[in-house]
Amino acid sequence: MKQVGIVGWRGMVGSVLLQRMIEENDFDDISAHFFSTSSAGGVGPVINGKSDILKDANSLSALAEMDIIITCQGGDYTKAIYPALINHGWQGYWIDAASALRMDEKACIILDPVNRDNIDRAVKAGVKLFVGGNCSITLSLMGLAGLIKADLIEWMSVMTYQSASGAGAKQVRELIAQSAYISQHLSADELTASGSVLPLVNKVSELINSAGMPVENFGVPLMGSIIPWIDSDLGDGNSREEWKGEAETNKILGLAPGTIPVNGLCIRVGVIRCHSAAITLKLKREVSEAEFAELVTHSHPWVNYVRNNKQESVSKLTRLLLVVRCR
Repeated sequence: MKQVGIVGWRGMVGSVLLQRMIEENDFDDISAHFFSTSSAGGVGPVINGKSDILKDANSLSALAEMDIIITCQGGDYTKAIYPALINHGWQGYWIDAASALRMDEKACIILDPVNRDNIDRAVKAGVKLFVGGNCSITLSLMGLAGLIKADLIEWMSVMTYQSASGAGAKQVRELIAQSAYISQHLSADELTASGSVLPLVNKVSELINSAGMPVENFGVPLMGSIIPWIDSDLGDGNSREEWKGEAETNKILGLAPGTIPVNGLCIRVGVIRCHSAAITLKLKREVSEAEFAELVTHSHPWVNYVRNNKQESVSKLTRLLLVVRCR
């Protein structure tokens, strides 16, 4: 049975991963070891009715005992530990959710409903570095998988509306704290008063921009607003998040850089969980609505085609429904 180390299991991404692994009974087929960067020696999560002592996620010798390491700890951890572990002589499989190693020439970006053939070829070729794709790119390619497999896409323009969860657990808590801060400073009378709503709107705007608004993680208020920039500034008018759109899309698909041009904007919105994207495509040939629906619907089990009308859009394309169904 493979020895599998799991790091970063308490964060937003790690918590979802752990939940899904439990639901899929993945722990029946592996010997799991939980690591921590801050609580080594403490008690790990309860899996199949038992828990073990947490191992030190900064210990190269402890990590080197693993056949496979799955990390959701973030890019800084990856940058510090992965090269040191390789230099330590470790030859296992590293599976990472962070972006730090995605564009490494030895890495395979994994999105199996879209590029399973590439993943299988990588495994057979001896690749041992596998990295999850960017969240908004994953969202887009999952929906477009049928068109991709039919080689129909010439270029894409992708506008993403990304939730707080994409930034991490601390940012999710901060968005909720921002909402709580507003609520705590409003009375029931102010919320139910008749007459003009303008005084209420003005007070909320003042609260959002006040010094007491918690903004330690986002840097600016997100509640009641948007942040039209995600990740670092590349200095050419693009954010790193926008650059990932083209770079990662082509790598995921096993194409040469720039084969499918992708541009767009990435915007953080005041939603707790569930990204959205609006995509404009140029296709290589005319495609009827019926053919389009057929290609999308039957590409893989994780996509649902929602017809473009008000009733279905409002009832089926809601954050709550999608988060509950697509855990």
